[in-house]
Formats: sequence, structure tokens, C-alpha cells
Amino acid sequence: MRKHLCLPFFVSILIFTSTGCATIRHPVPQDLIQKAQVAGMPEIRIVFGIPNPELQRSLVESIINDKPGDYPVDDKGDRVYPMLAISGGAANGAYGAGLLKGWSDEGSRPRFKVVTGVSTGAIIAPFAFLGKDYDATMENLYTTMSTKDVMRPKGPLQALFGDSFASSKPLARELAKYITDDMLVKIAEEHQKGRRLFVGTALLDYQRFVVWDMGAIAVRGDKKLFREVILASASIPMIFPPVYIHVEADGKTYDEMHVDGGTITQVFTIYKILENAEDRARAMNIDVKKLGIDPDKMKGKYYIIRNGYFDPGYKVAQDTLASIADRAFDTMINYQGIGDTYRIYAFMKKRGNDYNLAFVPGDFRPSAKEDFDPQAMKALFDRGYQDAVKGYDWKKTPPGLELKDK
Repeated sequence: MRKHLCLPFFVSILIFTSTGCATIRHPVPQDLIQKAQVAGMPEIRIVFGIPNPELQRSLVESIINDKPGDYPVDDKGDRVYPMLAISGGAANGAYGAGLLKGWSDEGSRPRFKVVTGVSTGAIIAPFAFLGKDYDATMENLYTTMSTKDVMRPKGPLQALFGDSFASSKPLARELAKYITDDMLVKIAEEHQKGRRLFVGTALLDYQRFVVWDMGAIAVRGDKKLFREVILASASIPMIFPPVYIHVEADGKTYDEMHVDGGTITQVFTIYKILENAEDRARAMNIDVKKLGIDPDKMKGKYYIIRNGYFDPGYKVAQDTLASIADRAFDTMINYQGIGDTYRIYAFMKKRGNDYNLAFVPGDFRPSAKEDFDPQAMKALFDRGYQDAVKGYDWKKTPPGLELKDK
């Protein structure tokens, strides 16, 4: 969710050197990390590096549930799955939201097999997953939201002895308005048809990326957990408090500390989840080829929306600790996001999948008076809409690689 920090980072030094009045935690012991799961819901998430047979089984079943004609077949007879990955980017998410709406109105936006999201992309992802019917709701969110709807600054003592500079309660209230029972029912219906919606968070204690199967959570009807995961994915460490999610291991209850998924990666695809999926199918006594499922005849057509820029942006950093920290942190996150798009491209090219990239044009930088300025966000939304409604020029390579790939 991060873009600008604009908060007194020097306070963090005091926090690091003070004993504070931290909440008493019950973190998962290191030797139980691999056993921890949300009580009674073994299928809803995967911690990267720890295989989850239940979630992988769900993915295999999602392919089995495909009906003829659900997804296009190319001239080689390969089934082509449209996939959408939406990055972090804070207020720049307005551009991605506008692009999706313009894409709908242009008429070629596909029905995605899988949608993934991180941070602001996690907020957009459920709307993108449900399609055109939710475009107006997404537009309202990303053109009327302001900083006060996202965060509330804490007082100096609260920040000094607490876990963040600001409260995320305003954002939690916004999510509660938009993530409704009706939305969960519709996501659950799509999940049961074989489509998948994934959101990423960072498990801070274990320094691992966690992918949550939001459709599986919707099937369970757990609106509270659904909202918590999206809030966690957008909770910038230090700026927002972490989200504590209760899990069980060996019959005992613990809490996990989850923060913005962009802490680890700004955008992700499903390949890590699919590791060893064929082995899982065999363990399920499923002969995928007898079912007409040939992994070699399946391809992904990936659309990556990067809610950010590739061109460097000019902004004078003042000679103060807070300003330098703010600018340096913003720079690191921006280049991490750029690096993620290159990494995904290399992965796609190696496997013969179709890579399509969108990002905010470098010549369009509306002036913002605050971190989440409704006027600037509306300008970004409108630009994304206009770029897409006339037919978006998806980039087949990340900028800088075009000549090498010709």
C-alpha cells in the first residue's frame, strides 16, 4: 500500500531503543511453524517454502472443473488461461483500477482463471475477480478515498510505545463497507466454478510470503478473516500496525504477525503454489491425462498491472533524517517492484507463457497534496481508463529489454 511515508522516521530510533509497552504476544514457536494453520481451515493458505497439499489439491480440482469452452484454445491446441496479477502502489492503485474499468468498456477484458493481488492490489483484486459488475464500486473507492479514509496519525506517545505511527482503523472501516456478504457469496460461487483469487501477505516472524486462497475463505463464509487478510496485505510496517491472525499448532493457539505483502514482493504469480502439483495429483489417484488434462497443453496468458512507474521521478529530498529516509524507502520499494516485473518476465519466457505488462506512464504525474489525494487519484483513474478504453498497448517485455528480445 506504500507510496510516501511522510512521517517522522527518527521516532523509530527511539522505538528500537526503548523497552516500550508492547502487547504480550503468543508467537508460533519456530519448531511449530510448519504445523501452524488457521483452525479448521487447512486449505486456505500456503506459506512459501512449506508445501500445502490441501491447497494444491484445490488447484488440481479447479482445472478438473473446467468445462469445454470456458477458456480459449490456441492454434496449437493448447488451452490458454488468462491470469491477472496486480501489484502494490498505494494511491497509484487508482491507475490500475481505471485501466480495468476501461478494459471492460473496451470489450476485450477476459474472464480470468486466477487473480492475484498485493497491498493496494489486494484491495483491487476482489473487484477485478468479479468483473465488470463491480467496476463502478471500484471506481468509487479509488476516486473518493482520501488519507483520512486510510489512516489516522497517532500521538507521539502512542507511536513511541505502540506498534505503528498511525492507526489503520479508517482503512478497516472502508474495507467493511465494500467487502459485503453479497461479495463473499459471489466470490464463493466463482471459486466453486474453478476460478481462484489469491492475496499475499508477509509473515514477519518467519520472513515468508503467505498466499491466501480468498475464494476458499469466502466458501467458509468467514468475512472477518477475509477482511483481515486484505488489511494485512496493505499494512505497511511501522506506518500501520500489523494484523494478528490466530492459528493453531499441536492443539495450542498462537498469533502470527502479518504485514504488507509488498515487504517481500510487489506482485506475484501462482507458480510457487503449483510446485509439485503433478505429484499431488498422483497422490490423489488422479490420472489427469485421462481427464483430458495435459499439463504440456496448458499455457498462461499473464497480465501484470504494475501500479507504479518505471521512469525515475524527481523530488527534492530535504537534508533531514525524515526526508532522506522517506525518499530512500520510496526508491527501494519502487525498484523492488520494477525488479519483480523482470523476474516474472524471465520465468514466463522460460516456460513459453504470454507476458503482458501495464504500468503508469512516466509522463503523467498528477500533483498530490496528501498521500491519498482524491483529485490526484481521480486523475490517475481517468488516465488508466482512457489508456485502456481505446485498446491498451500491453508491453510484451519490461522496458529496456525490447531491443534484446527482437
